[in-house]
Amino acid sequence: MEAPSTSSIEPKTPRIQPYLRTPHNPSPSRTIYSDRFIPSRSSSNFALFNITNNPSSTSSDDSTSAYNALLKAALFGPEFGGTFSPLTPEKSALYGKIGGSSNNGVLQSTPTNCNIFKYKTETRKSLHSLTPFGFDYQLPGVPHSPVNTRRKVPRSPYKVLDAPALQDDFYLNLVDWSSHNVLAVGLSHCVYLWHASSSKVVKLCDLGIDDTVCSVGWAQRGTHLAVGTGNGKLQIWDASRCKRVRTMEGHRLRVGALAWSSSSLTSGSRDKSILQRDIRAQEDYVSKLSGHKSEVCGLKWSYDNRELASGGNDNRLFVWNQHSTQPLLKYCEHTAAVKAIAWSPHLHGLLASGGGTADRCIRFWNTTTNSHLSCMDTGSQVCNLAWSKNVNELVSTHGYSQNQIIVWRYPTMSKLATLTGHTYRVLYLAISPDGQTIVTGAGDETLRFWNVFPSAKSQNTESEIGASSLGRTQIRNSNLRALPTGRCPVDLLRLATSSDHGRWEVRPGARLGQRLAFIQKLRELQNDMATCANLVNHIAASMLDEAPENLRRPLRDKNKMAIIHVA
Repeated sequence: MEAPSTSSIEPKTPRIQPYLRTPHNPSPSRTIYSDRFIPSRSSSNFALFNITNNPSSTSSDDSTSAYNALLKAALFGPEFGGTFSPLTPEKSALYGKIGGSSNNGVLQSTPTNCNIFKYKTETRKSLHSLTPFGFDYQLPGVPHSPVNTRRKVPRSPYKVLDAPALQDDFYLNLVDWSSHNVLAVGLSHCVYLWHASSSKVVKLCDLGIDDTVCSVGWAQRGTHLAVGTGNGKLQIWDASRCKRVRTMEGHRLRVGALAWSSSSLTSGSRDKSILQRDIRAQEDYVSKLSGHKSEVCGLKWSYDNRELASGGNDNRLFVWNQHSTQPLLKYCEHTAAVKAIAWSPHLHGLLASGGGTADRCIRFWNTTTNSHLSCMDTGSQVCNLAWSKNVNELVSTHGYSQNQIIVWRYPTMSKLATLTGHTYRVLYLAISPDGQTIVTGAGDETLRFWNVFPSAKSQNTESEIGASSLGRTQIRNSNLRALPTGRCPVDLLRLATSSDHGRWEVRPGARLGQRLAFIQKLRELQNDMATCANLVNHIAASMLDEAPENLRRPLRDKNKMAIIHVA
């Protein structure tokens, strides 16, 4: 037989050629120089910079491609990602020459005129960022901010109480909820107290058949309740002892509106006058405010107790300060009685007012700049207004024809919920001390309890509770005492919390670590980053001024994590 040819004998060594097919395999003997400042040339993707003509391999699986596109977009901007987006004329003019082909204005390759390196700090446009590399980049296919989910408000009351003889009178104020979680209700010539914690009902007083209860109002602190009567007198009761403290005179006709400011009490009457009272003084009143031409039916002090808003049956809304006997501001845009008045706890100087049947509008005012901000036609009589202290929302109650309760989101004034159930106009409104529950009363002789607002701890971070203000910048919310954003001297800085009200303030002599914790707390509580940044930076600057030289460097290092930089 003929021996086989040696050329046809295959080698017995393993086939390793497929394992050597890589795009780039540098020699192991070659030293590669790179560090965090000098990029490694061997690992650079030159196809990304349009330096080479050979595109990178597209044989990777889908998950790897998606990851690479996301990483490129995070590092170099969305134009380098794998997600294509239509080109607008503005983008086309900005990009200029575009490499590669395009179909119908669709970007399919890297723009050649885009800067890779940036030497200027960019402004953060969003509160939420998915990448530390760029402030303004929108990652392709990834939402840049959390999705806003519409909060669900229960449409039915969780409790209904009978209130026999609850008057159907638009000009009276017969329901108020105390800071100690006790509800006061005026029924005919009696005042009853309902304890929310135990559902216990106590009869506080009986004025007699010849008199009637026209208004009730709790003091901001303590257990004192003011009761306005039909004969023009004002009674102060200690609810904890069910004992009358004193009786004050001064009005000739019924007292339908009350407003407390610390130890001061303001009363409005059908005799068109407003009386300022100090319950510690012997006199029945210390000053008399004149200006309304008809019955005063709405009174509210601002949260800083500096401004008083009054509304009357003369369709006027007045704003007074602590020491004036004449109104500082006069608003005459309403065309019906102004009973519904509410100051915003979030924006200093923001005042809301509502008009009666002929007006039907909710109007917003900036008392700092004396300007009319906006107007919302509700379609029915506005009986009451109240702001939530937990979120930047307000609730309004209405009369004919639907007798509804509406929860609004400010400043868009979009309706979050419309609640119905009362068969008469909803004339009375009060909010629980935790800010979550409202109670409404109507001529149908019922009190209805609704859960309409979230708690302070579970509030949505996208809500627009502001640290900003109108004209005078202050920070305020349910967990934070109002603080000016001007320079904060260290001798005014105090840090403490009050367990009953959860308020923050800054104490003299507080340790640096506590102050840094205070700064961090500000960052967690506030959504208005610019105003918060100003306050934080001023506090940090004063801390640096006070600290010894040997502590300034570590303090600056710690502040890098706390101070917010806003361009």
